[in-house]
Amino acid sequence: MPPRLMETYKKEILPSLMKEYSYKNVMQAPKIEKVVLNVGLGEAVQNIKLLDSVQNELTQITGQKAVTTRAKKAIATFKLRKGMPIGCKVTLRGDRMYEFLDRLISVALPRIRDFRGLSDRSFDGRGNYNFGIREQFIFPEINYDKVEIVHGMDITICTNARTNEEAKTLLRHVGIPFRK
Repeated sequence: MPPRLMETYKKEILPSLMKEYSYKNVMQAPKIEKVVLNVGLGEAVQNIKLLDSVQNELTQITGQKAVTTRAKKAIATFKLRKGMPIGCKVTLRGDRMYEFLDRLISVALPRIRDFRGLSDRSFDGRGNYNFGIREQFIFPEINYDKVEIVHGMDITICTNARTNEEAKTLLRHVGIPFRK
């Protein structure tokens, strides 16, 4: 069974984008290509075990195993050597991406305290959108009792839109709540 958001994209969002921007071909319309979740954990330099718990939490949230990221350069002031593990990331594509976005929009974002919407200024000029989350407790998959450290994460939504305006329109149709 295909994800609910994918069906909505094909049946409702795609035709409205075609009409709004007067595309002649379906392939011209922007679509979401991938979603990347990234957790940078500076405390992992002293305690590597924290990285395992963060990796398990990311795996629970996304349904896909998280990859450990390593330092590219040595920085003496942070006691960091080249190649030391300092974070985790997950790249979601296809069905898992649509499932995650659906859960993020409908369940997780409304659970943020004093949530007034996401900023519409976080586009990078090529149609990709970045935003951060301060704590992982907004996801219902996380068990409060088993959390070792409270951490945030960066979420990047990559689209194949040519401009920020096209990407913003696409994400607004998908259901991303932007600030008024």
